[in-house]
Amino acid sequence: MDRVIEDGTPENGTIERGMLERAAIEAEAHPAPWAGRVPFRARRWLSGGHVQTIASFLLPRKIQLPTAEERLVEVEPGIKIRCWYHWQSDRSSPLTLIVVHGLEGSSDSQYMHGVTRNGLAAGMNVVLMNQRNCGGMDHFAPTLYNSSLSGDVAAVARHMIENDGVSRFALIGFSMGGNLVLKLAGEWGRQGPAEFRAVAAVCPAMDLAASADALHEPANRIYEYYFMLQLFRRFRLKARMFPGQYDVSRLRGISSLRMFDDRITAHYCGFTGADDYYAQAAASNVVDRISVPALIIHAANDPFIRVQPETLRRIAANPNVTYIETKDGGHCAFIGQRGGQHSGAVADDGRWAEQEVVEFVRHVE
Repeated sequence: MDRVIEDGTPENGTIERGMLERAAIEAEAHPAPWAGRVPFRARRWLSGGHVQTIASFLLPRKIQLPTAEERLVEVEPGIKIRCWYHWQSDRSSPLTLIVVHGLEGSSDSQYMHGVTRNGLAAGMNVVLMNQRNCGGMDHFAPTLYNSSLSGDVAAVARHMIENDGVSRFALIGFSMGGNLVLKLAGEWGRQGPAEFRAVAAVCPAMDLAASADALHEPANRIYEYYFMLQLFRRFRLKARMFPGQYDVSRLRGISSLRMFDDRITAHYCGFTGADDYYAQAAASNVVDRISVPALIIHAANDPFIRVQPETLRRIAANPNVTYIETKDGGHCAFIGQRGGQHSGAVADDGRWAEQEVVEFVRHVE
């Protein structure tokens, strides 16, 4: 692992920031798979984890994208998801990005559009993948989506290789989607498709249990309430669409994301409970097996994503992974100063992480 602190310099050896336990973790020095990045600096008046996170939802953005090709990709027999394909004129030669959104997001999430704009400007193809039920697809899947379904990402990659002759692709994920792409990369290990070149994740929920518990902390209840409101709405919709398959009475008394995952996600997705679900679905189990260049971006002041010391040890054991922890940035926000370095001929709106993941895969590819 090459660890980079917020001033942009590699740090090998003792990890000095974060939880106290991290001070005991030492990483063997490895050649950095990526260099020359732009350090993150929060935009003036927008410092702090909560400020960054909330501002990323509230600040207006105008991102104009070309018309995309819509496809319904079958990820399991009878289960389809909606993907949007942005192609260059020659779709087989450029690197292709498969981008995956977070919990209760979709292909319409602003960070998805930001990565698409940056990828297209850098000469790449971009595929925006909606997870099951997301992007208006509730009626196409009788199952619920969850953090274990890395196979759905693999199905999209296979479909693209077989049908479009794509020669090279990289995976990019945010939050829950970050967990999915890292999990798939680790599961593939050295046995992944020959076309698989790199993976990048922004604020990935690699340690699901710790992050779910952090979401229930008093300072984070506004986020938990938002997620639960959306999850409750979706579950009631699924119950109406598939009569007799879901019992809405199971929602009674649920007051945390962990309780939702225990009574709903685990119950309907084949797990014995929330603990079993979190243990099996976490990318932290396999992050040490990733065999392609990988980038993980995490903000030290992310309100609710937690990276455990054991996960950091697994990351440190893998020379393919570059782990960047910034002092500021919040959750999947990273609203920085405008006008930084940026490949392509698009205006820089200061969304640092959206630029970094594209710059990373461009460089290593």
